[in-house]
Amino acid sequence: MGKIKVTPCHIEGLYVIEPEVHEDARGYFVETYNQRDFEAEGLDMVFVQDNQSMSVKGVLRGLHYQKQFPQGKLVRAIRGRVFDVAVDLRAKSPTYGQWFGVELSAENKKQFYVSPGFAHGFLVLSDEAEFAYKVTDFYHPGDEGGLIWNDPEIGIKWPVEEGMELIFSERDTKWGGLADTFKF
Repeated sequence: MGKIKVTPCHIEGLYVIEPEVHEDARGYFVETYNQRDFEAEGLDMVFVQDNQSMSVKGVLRGLHYQKQFPQGKLVRAIRGRVFDVAVDLRAKSPTYGQWFGVELSAENKKQFYVSPGFAHGFLVLSDEAEFAYKVTDFYHPGDEGGLIWNDPEIGIKWPVEEGMELIFSERDTKWGGLADTFKF
């Protein structure tokens, strides 16, 4: 059990991961992380902390990163649906400033691995969503940075439904654009 399908994205360091799901009349079983399976696919990151959040429809969290202690993140929606986004902030990367987005849901059970050096955020598409993620470094208060969600230089195409009211934390409305942000 526990085999995974790993699909590299067009931006190096981003991967969509689809675990094998075992379903029957009782429900399903899925192994969401197995170090041996990840290593067999060339993913050798070490996770040190698990986080979980719950948000209502229209909540847009992000785009966040840590400056001196960058985190890799393995993210998934365990209830509901989210549109998950990563933006490349690696100064020497040929894809600097480019973004990739993927829908993660309890139904599709897809996971998204975001390497260190990216800003990360998500938009809740369902009435509620529970979002879980494993990270490769601990949270360091005071080390956080962010990128404004609607920077026209990046041009993220958020799937905002007609009539959807976006909900932000106060700090997420105050981040600057790509020209003003931290570069890895």
